[in-house]
Amino acid sequence: MNTVQLECFVAVAEYLNFSKASRSLKITQPAVSHQIQTLEEELEVKLFNRTSKNVSLTHEGVLFLTDAQLILKTALSAKERLGSHENFISLELGCHNYMELNLFPPVLKKLSQEFPLLRPNIRLVPFPSLLSMIENNQVHAAFGIKNEQKLSPLFFRELCSAPVACVCSPEHPLAQHRSLTKRQLTGNFIACSPRQISDSLFTIQHNILVNLLPGQRFFAENVESAFALAKALLGYTLYPDIPSARDAGLCYIPVTDLPRISFGIYYQHGLDQPVLKRFLTLTSEYMKEVQV
Repeated sequence: MNTVQLECFVAVAEYLNFSKASRSLKITQPAVSHQIQTLEEELEVKLFNRTSKNVSLTHEGVLFLTDAQLILKTALSAKERLGSHENFISLELGCHNYMELNLFPPVLKKLSQEFPLLRPNIRLVPFPSLLSMIENNQVHAAFGIKNEQKLSPLFFRELCSAPVACVCSPEHPLAQHRSLTKRQLTGNFIACSPRQISDSLFTIQHNILVNLLPGQRFFAENVESAFALAKALLGYTLYPDIPSARDAGLCYIPVTDLPRISFGIYYQHGLDQPVLKRFLTLTSEYMKEVQV
């Protein structure tokens, strides 16, 4: 396996088109096809489904894409570090959606002032995959909701105990309330794919869904899509209310008789990295400040 093979694989995975990939790499299309073929032979798996009309990633291709991107990034970082003789500090971070992504900037701003050679990278990854990446040392730490139903070898530091809120447009009838109970939740409900949210949150959403008529049920692939549908006044959704991660275009009304959700950071316990320890401390301090 070499970087040329990986660059060709990543380019085709991004464009899902061999001609566009070859143009972006500035090599011929047969050369790209050859690199993909040799990579598939070496891995002993098929990475792409190819027809005369389209190209798509296989299940194995989807799984390998993250690894390929990480290997290329590591190789590039090593080359830059050796070339500049600087001891850059790598910090791989993760989150599940754009709301969690908003928590990083104020913390990384302070962290970079203390560690000028810090070179952080943030990955936006669906829920199950992200925890596996921490276990495999591909990510150092990631935001997430604590999953009480499954044992994990990872350490979890709670940042806040968040109430589950009815998230809706300011124009939605439920937006007039300061707080709600489950009985008061009426109208169309927007549920997220169970692959994109934690089991505890999916259980809460499922309990609402089962009591609704089919015409009142909307399904979204991810949290961002659910929020977009809520802004379009197609219904409301339920999500933990973390003030510093709120979407400014939506209302968050706490549902008082739903269990609170533990939100925090997953990481490998015992990982001896001063910059990671400082990141955890600064994040805890920041969350306490914004919760006041």
